Amino acid sequence: MYLLFAIILEKRPHIHTPILPYVIMTMDPLKTIEWTPDRKGQPLPGMIRMVDQTRLPGELIFLETRDLRQVWAAIKTLQVRGAPAIGIAAALGVVVAVQDSRAATGAALAAEVDKAADYLATSRPTAVNLFWALDRMRLCARTGARRAPADLKARLIKEAIAILNEDIAMCRAIGRHGAVLLKDGQTVLTHCNAGGLCASQFGTALAPIYMAREQGKHICVYADETRPLLQGARLTAWELMRAGIDVTLICDNMAAQVMKEGRIDAVMVGADRIAANGDSANKIGTYGVAVLARAHKIPFYVLAPSSTFDLALATGEAIPIEERGADEITCGFGRRTAPEQVKVYAPAFDVTPARLITAIICERGILKPPFGKAIEKAVGCGLQAEF
Repeated sequence: MYLLFAIILEKRPHIHTPILPYVIMTMDPLKTIEWTPDRKGQPLPGMIRMVDQTRLPGELIFLETRDLRQVWAAIKTLQVRGAPAIGIAAALGVVVAVQDSRAATGAALAAEVDKAADYLATSRPTAVNLFWALDRMRLCARTGARRAPADLKARLIKEAIAILNEDIAMCRAIGRHGAVLLKDGQTVLTHCNAGGLCASQFGTALAPIYMAREQGKHICVYADETRPLLQGARLTAWELMRAGIDVTLICDNMAAQVMKEGRIDAVMVGADRIAANGDSANKIGTYGVAVLARAHKIPFYVLAPSSTFDLALATGEAIPIEERGADEITCGFGRRTAPEQVKVYAPAFDVTPARLITAIICERGILKPPFGKAIEKAVGCGLQAEF
């Protein structure tokens, strides 16, 4: 079952400048992804409800599904995107795959969980949160394989909801730590979308901006449009305006100029996978922004939950980089902008070397270089501190 609920957004001015700020009334945090039970008080059966991010900013569309294949497609086609949100979608996707199972034993149901997880793991290769969440669901199934199938299903939905709720808490903690780095009146440059749309609610790289606002600070944002799918223009600008944050949209190739003009005090970006040494994979173009920030002596911060750390990878050279279809560049949003048959190279991510990163902020604190020991300690200790 696959339902669409649409809210057609009121038309808004497309130009926003710091000279004549256009402020939209602050709204409650948008629930990017959630579980909706069929009956109140009974978690199963139910369905996943998530924002279709491919339809923003023109329409706010909610997808509701209880079909594993459609969860896979939503992840693959970026209807749900952002490392934390992908992990949550995958965990809930396992639940929709088995909630109607007629498996006679817990072991048989656990085998179905493994099969669903294997399938979802093929959707996108770079965001480690996808595999982290699926591993948690596999472990939950295996440790409960001796239980009755109904009991195991209850454990699985409980685990998936825990992943969602933990993400909310982690993002708020990232916001608290990151807000310490921002002073009243400063301006942040961000790339792609790492706000509430990339997670369950508050986001990662934008969380400090939301938290700073709660603390009474006025923080402005410059948002890179983020070619080729314009996540900065379509998503970041939309959600910041929705929240009443002063945001100015720029083309990707304007970042150097706004830095040169002294308009940027800090750069804050998210991450889809962080290697043991601190090398960080994020949306294509992030590496270039980091190089520019170093050239202009601007601090460059990476913000992500600890689930984004991949200690199995020594450096970023081992991070798998997803390549997208050529049509996203040559015929983006349905209009051809390049000759037919032209050769295209379309990596979706790049890796920023640790040497260009001022600090990594996760829910457990502010990590400073050299990152190796700091990351290992942060992942293992569970404390909130500065490393």
